[in-house]
Amino acid sequence: MSLKLQGAQELFKSLPRTQLGFFPTPFYKLENLSAQLGINLYIKRDDFTGMNLFGGNKVRKLEFLLGQAKAQGCEYAITYGATQSNHAMETAASCRRCGLKPILYLTAVVPPDAKDIRANLLLDKILDAEIQIVPIEAGEEEDDAEARSFKMGAARAAELNASGHPCVDIPMGGANRTGSLGFAAGFLELAQQLETAGLHADYIFHPTGTGGTMAGLAAGRKLAGSDTRIVSVAVSRKDETYEGKVANLANQVLADLGSPLQVDPERDLHLERGYYLPGYEQPNEEASAAIKLLAKTEGLFVDPVYTGKALAGLLGYVREGLVPQGSTVVFWHTGGATALFAEQAILGKLY
Repeated sequence: MSLKLQGAQELFKSLPRTQLGFFPTPFYKLENLSAQLGINLYIKRDDFTGMNLFGGNKVRKLEFLLGQAKAQGCEYAITYGATQSNHAMETAASCRRCGLKPILYLTAVVPPDAKDIRANLLLDKILDAEIQIVPIEAGEEEDDAEARSFKMGAARAAELNASGHPCVDIPMGGANRTGSLGFAAGFLELAQQLETAGLHADYIFHPTGTGGTMAGLAAGRKLAGSDTRIVSVAVSRKDETYEGKVANLANQVLADLGSPLQVDPERDLHLERGYYLPGYEQPNEEASAAIKLLAKTEGLFVDPVYTGKALAGLLGYVREGLVPQGSTVVFWHTGGATALFAEQAILGKLY
């Protein structure tokens, strides 16, 4: 390992962390799809993160979030998401591993059928999490219902703390400075795998929702001194302030690690907004085609909410010549294939 990478990895050793995942996650070339696309396409299998069959990228964040919570003596952890949230399910599973009690506030973007509970919501129930379903009321947008869920969660956390039961309030997607440390470390893990394989990645593609993964990768890229272009494919609507917020979060991560480096939103962040419509947890033709292509060429599965849209972005960039032929590209598979077993409104037309 290069001295630069070794030095960057040393920065994480003093931080509270609990072992939840299985690292490094697999990294290898997709030979069939590479030949079809005319690029050297590799995959980073964070769907193999663990701790169970349904693990994914949020486990990287939860190692730091719950490590800190345990160090503070917390008994409970509250978090948020949609009813089919990967993050909420992975938080509930991680809490059970750590001995904390999980509480979930889940916005019904796609209202669940109480007689046919599926996918992540089913797993949440098996994990016996305390679950509050937050409906989107008449006249509300999704953001309004989410804001209500945050207030409800904050009130519950205050109640628990006041009664002598310490509680950590984890933001949606684990997207804060503590959680994003996990993906700064994740970038260094990939950099070491690339170095060992004698490879230089021209591009990394990944999905972005709440921005914590995007911020962590950007911070890790700075620590590694990498010139790889990271293309973050939005899976939901992002306003014009999004890149600035992500850069600020990345810089908080760097500061917490004692690094003087800075992420600049204009130079270092590349957000692709063109593949999320019609909206979050709403499928589209490009993502459905990407899901089927990967399955037919490599026998692998991505989901319609996150990774399918990110893969659609990668394929679109190749088709449009934005990724030149012969480039070395990494697709960061963040997990989420449980969405293939969710409600039909999420699944879309895959058959």
